[in-house]
Amino acid sequence: MKISKDPLVSIISVNYNGTAVTCEMLRSLKKVNYSSLEVIIVDNGSKENPEKQIKEAYPEAKLIVSEKNLGFAGGNNLGVDVAMGELLFFVNNDTEFDPNIMQGLIEVFHEEQNIGMASPKFHYYFHPGVIEYAGYQDINMFNGRNGMVGSKEKDVGQYDEGGFTHYVHGGGMMVPKEVINKVGKMSEAFFLYYEELDWSERIKQHGYNIYYQPKSLIYHKESMTVGKASLLKTYYLSRNRILFMRRNFGGLKLMPFLFYLCCITIPKNVVTHTLKGDWGHAKAFLKGVFWNLTHFRIKGI
Repeated sequence: MKISKDPLVSIISVNYNGTAVTCEMLRSLKKVNYSSLEVIIVDNGSKENPEKQIKEAYPEAKLIVSEKNLGFAGGNNLGVDVAMGELLFFVNNDTEFDPNIMQGLIEVFHEEQNIGMASPKFHYYFHPGVIEYAGYQDINMFNGRNGMVGSKEKDVGQYDEGGFTHYVHGGGMMVPKEVINKVGKMSEAFFLYYEELDWSERIKQHGYNIYYQPKSLIYHKESMTVGKASLLKTYYLSRNRILFMRRNFGGLKLMPFLFYLCCITIPKNVVTHTLKGDWGHAKAFLKGVFWNLTHFRIKGI
């Protein structure tokens, strides 16, 4: 795979009832020291049309308006359909950019072999100098979870060496258009959460590597869209953790997870929420589990 010296980068971001935050992201983009950019904002069925505010914040932005909320993957996939860049940089709307973010990410695709995806280092926006992401650990085959390398650590340069990692961060991931044409777009079966992990697995299965690039930095206003303890988040994390494992680790590989799910995860969550009197989260958790029992014929499973 050969990338041009100064490739066109298509920045794709999804807006859902968060126009003010999206505009803050766009204004920070004006400070980026790279000119070959295409900016695509996908509005995912927001209550109000954000066109005026988007154009004021970044007049060159292309705005795609969807009449319904298509989820994280569906919204980003609309952007993919119109993107002209060699490299597509998917970013959450609740991020802001370091001015030199593009050079490091583009460098990965020039200097490394078989790179299918790359993510920059993430700092928490509201906690300056604190790391959110410096790569991802591998998935635990028992509980279907993994952690971000360096999360909540003060950044003193301990993760300043780039290299292969297991998964990209969905809040900022660069993917060559050639890779998407070969592997396909993100699965829309998830709607929210785990899409980027699933996509990472599919891209790895096609022989590509995933790279963490600390020379590039992005600032994340984490969980501003959904909320840290929302019922929506509980439901989709429960539902999609199981869906992700079903899609990517079938047969005997799936057995430890199913055992852990039935014997530990479900009883523990039900007891914990019950003791707290938190019936809403208990119901959302169980709804996510039982969704998988009634949806066997999901494409790709």
